[in-house]
Amino acid sequence: MSSSTRRFFFSLILFFAVCALLGTLVQKRVGAQSTMDESQVRDSLRSFTSVYSLVEQNYADPLTGDKADHALYDGAIPGMLRVLDPHSNFYDPKAYARMREDQHGRYYGVGMLIQPQNSKIVVVTPFEGTPSYRAGIRPGDVIAAVDGKSTDNMTSEDVANVLKGPKGTHVQISIAREGAPKPLIFDLIRDEIPHNSVDLKYVIKPGVGYIRLTQFQETTEREIFDALDSLGDIKGLVLDLRGNPGGLLSQAVDICDRWLSKGQVIVSQHGRAFPDQIYRATRGNGGNTYPIVVLVNRSTASAAEIVSGALQDHDRALIVGETTFGKGLVQTLYNLSENTGLALTTYHYYTPSGRLIQRNYEGVSLYDYYYNHAGEKPADATNREVKLTDSGRTVYGGGGITPDEKIETPKTTRMQDTLLYHYSFFNFSRHYLASHTVTHDFKVDDAVLTQFKQMLGTDGVEYNPDEFTGVQDWIKMEIKAELFTSQFGQTEGMKIRTDADPEILKAITFLPKAEALEQNASKIAIQKAVASNTPQN
Repeated sequence: MSSSTRRFFFSLILFFAVCALLGTLVQKRVGAQSTMDESQVRDSLRSFTSVYSLVEQNYADPLTGDKADHALYDGAIPGMLRVLDPHSNFYDPKAYARMREDQHGRYYGVGMLIQPQNSKIVVVTPFEGTPSYRAGIRPGDVIAAVDGKSTDNMTSEDVANVLKGPKGTHVQISIAREGAPKPLIFDLIRDEIPHNSVDLKYVIKPGVGYIRLTQFQETTEREIFDALDSLGDIKGLVLDLRGNPGGLLSQAVDICDRWLSKGQVIVSQHGRAFPDQIYRATRGNGGNTYPIVVLVNRSTASAAEIVSGALQDHDRALIVGETTFGKGLVQTLYNLSENTGLALTTYHYYTPSGRLIQRNYEGVSLYDYYYNHAGEKPADATNREVKLTDSGRTVYGGGGITPDEKIETPKTTRMQDTLLYHYSFFNFSRHYLASHTVTHDFKVDDAVLTQFKQMLGTDGVEYNPDEFTGVQDWIKMEIKAELFTSQFGQTEGMKIRTDADPEILKAITFLPKAEALEQNASKIAIQKAVASNTPQN
């Protein structure tokens, strides 16, 4: 067995032995029967290492390098964790580095999103304010070479890795651009690239703010309240948590702290090997309230469900959309040797009313758990735990956050799917801007639609004219959004799509109901405070 593998095994064995010992001590302290004592743990781990050693010594092919890593990182350890639950996870060195990068919310590079397209590495968008954006790199540009090395046969991950590097270092990029007679050379200086969790914030209509939060990382609380400051004196807020997979629990707690009253419970954690924890609002909103509508869907999970559940239980926000994912397991991250990490489920979390949000995963394959959620039948309310919000509204546990008002995600048509599959709007933007410019008052007229249809014919994208007409307003919006992204930056393109999003438009109509909910919750809180101070005879 190699020295690096021995070091890794030693740290892994030590980790699980300590966890087992700690679990045993806690169980004995509370009077529970221990299911596995220390000697059993040691025997099981010894068997595990013996099997790996036999495979390493006797397998038909040498078990070295990548093959050894795959056997360990992609086979043995993940297989062991998957038996426990769907969310305990092992991070190999590459995955661990990416995960830590996501948590920090920043990295060093040039700041662009890239993807493979037709065997080329294409710029999807340069992030605003970054070296690539300032230099004038555009969506649709093809990265032909980096530091003189051709990108042929390179994956998008390979290219992304060579674009990253220490702050202040140079990287030269050769770009092929439609309409340019020869490659364009850009000499960029790498810089810190923020990976913001708030990717869109603006006043969507007079007095109404809109914030889209994509994840919970170390900078999220600051980003949220910088965003609120930038919106000014708003009379209502739509908080978009659709597709938010969660992240750092601490950031979810800090955000709720600013919207709830001081002393209110935000979330509680209950585990086997560690003391229970209850998180409360320590600062509170100071009486600064306004109606909040939180928009969620089936991909809203974890920390995003903590925020949704806390605001719902305290009647502080109206939750609208679809029932959320249902992830109520909390992982603690442990650093192991060889730059690897282990995210181990250590707690279940509960909303202030006592709801467990985790949905059932027993007897469900990992694939179905993650990807067939949309096809599940709604949980039978008669078999779910029933809880009450502060004002006495009924809420249910055990299957995600059920919205107060349902908003179904619109189904796409075959025409829409075809155009998106062929990157038609993205490709048209690149083609159109090779010979045109757009201004903020630009409109997609019949002439632009005619050019778009001509490009579809050139690209071999077949479509039915009646189907095209049926979604023509959507097509105009997508064309304008892509053109604005290229001409004015990612934010302006996202605003075009957000202004036309039917779910967001519907969510805005629920602000009066959210205001009535907030006012009723405040009234009940005052009544309870008065009652608690009334002398008893």
